[in-house]
Amino acid sequence: MGEVFAGRYELADPIGRGGVGAVWRAWDHRRRRYVAAKVLQQRDAHSLLRFVREQALRIDHPHVLAPASWAADDDQVLFTMDLVAGGSLVHLVGDYGPLPPAYVCTLLDQLLSGLAAVHAEDVVHRDIKPANLLLEATGTGRPRLRLSDFGIAMRLGEPRLTETNLVVGTPGYLAPEQVLGADPDFPADLFAVGLVALYLLEGAKPDAKAIVQYFLEHGTPGPPQGIPEPLWQVIASLLQPDPADRFRTATGARKALAAAAELLPEPGPDDELIEIFDQLGPLPPGFGPDGPLRQASGVARELVPGGTPAPAAEATDTGSLSDTGSFRLPPPQQTWQPEHTEHTEQLRQRRQPPPPPPAPYPPADPRVDTGTAAYTARDPQAPPLHTPPQAPPASRARARGRRARRAARRPGPPAKAAIPILLLALACYAVGFWALARV
Repeated sequence: MGEVFAGRYELADPIGRGGVGAVWRAWDHRRRRYVAAKVLQQRDAHSLLRFVREQALRIDHPHVLAPASWAADDDQVLFTMDLVAGGSLVHLVGDYGPLPPAYVCTLLDQLLSGLAAVHAEDVVHRDIKPANLLLEATGTGRPRLRLSDFGIAMRLGEPRLTETNLVVGTPGYLAPEQVLGADPDFPADLFAVGLVALYLLEGAKPDAKAIVQYFLEHGTPGPPQGIPEPLWQVIASLLQPDPADRFRTATGARKALAAAAELLPEPGPDDELIEIFDQLGPLPPGFGPDGPLRQASGVARELVPGGTPAPAAEATDTGSLSDTGSFRLPPPQQTWQPEHTEHTEQLRQRRQPPPPPPAPYPPADPRVDTGTAAYTARDPQAPPLHTPPQAPPASRARARGRRARRAARRPGPPAKAAIPILLLALACYAVGFWALARV
C-alpha cells in the first residue's frame, strides 16, 4: 500500500523524474485506473509557480500528454496524466539504434501534429528532446508518440521566470537564438524537432553547435549518409540558424514532411521489425491490474468499493472530491445517544446547570429584531424599545428608596487610612508652594 493523496490517488512506484518533481505510477480511486502522477519535490516559490503553470495546461490532442487533474495534500502537490508505458525515444533508439527513414517520418509527423496543437494555444514548449517524447506500448503496430513535460513551457507574452541572460532548456537541443537569450518563440521548438530527427536517423545525439557553425560558414550541406535527399531537405529547413529561414509553423513543416515521405521507398520484407515494449515493468507488491490488493487508509469513503454510500439528501455535501482534486470535509457523524430511562433522566437533571439569574434589564420587545442581542450590551436602566414608561409598583419604589438612603449614609474610608493620605497631600502642597516662592 502506498501513500494516498487527497483521498484519491494512491502512489504505487516511481517511474521517472522531471525537472521539478518525480513521476509515479498511481492508482486513481475515482476513475479506477492507473495514471502517471508528477509530485512536486521542491517547495520554493519559483518551482511552485512553474508547477502551477504546467498543471494549468489543458490541451486535448492524441499526441500531447498534458496534465489532466491535480491534487494537494498538506505541503505536497501533484498533477496526473495518462500513463504511457512504452518509454521514450531514448529507449527506442537504445534498443534498435538508427531507425528506418519511413518509421522516422511517422514519428516526426505525430510530433509536428502535437506541436501544432500546442502552438495553437500560444504555448512554446522550450524543451523538445527525445526523453520528453513518450511512446505507447503498441508492440509491432503503428507507433503512437506523445509530447510531454511542459515544465518550462510558457505562453507568448507571459512574464519570464528567469533572468534575461539565463538560458533555460536542455543543452544540445537549444536553438541558436535561445543560447543568445532571445524571447521564446515557435521557431525554437521547430529547430529542436530537426535535432530530434537527426537523433532518430543517426542513432546518436547530434552536435548542435557544430551543425550551426557549419551552416553559418558553408551554407546548407548535402544529406548525411543514410538519409534520403527529400527527407534531408525538410530537416535542413528545420535546422537553419536564422529563425526567419525555418518553417514558419509546425503545420507547414508537417506538410513538407508528408510530401517528402511519399518519395521514400517502401519498406522491404527484410527490414527489421520494430516493436515498442512495455518499459514500466511489473506492478510492485500489493498492487494488481485492477488496483491495490488491500484498502489503504486515507481513501475517501465514497471511493471505497462496496463502502457505505452517503445518503441521497446529502449527496452534494459529502466529502467527495471535486474535478480539480480538492475535497470537502465530510459531515460530522451522529453521536451516540443513550436509551432514555428513569435513571438517565435523573442523571440528566443532576448534570443540568442551575437556572441563570434574572437578567438585569427587561426582556426585549418581540417586535424588534434581536439577532445581535447576544453580542450587544444594553443599558439596564433604559426601558424596552417602543414601550412607554410605566410607574413602578409601590414595593419596588420603597426598595429603591431604602437603597438610596443606605448609599447616602455609606461611611467613608477609615481614619487609619485617611489621615496619612491627608498628611501626604499637605506635604506635597507645601513643597510645591516653597518651589514656587524660590522662583
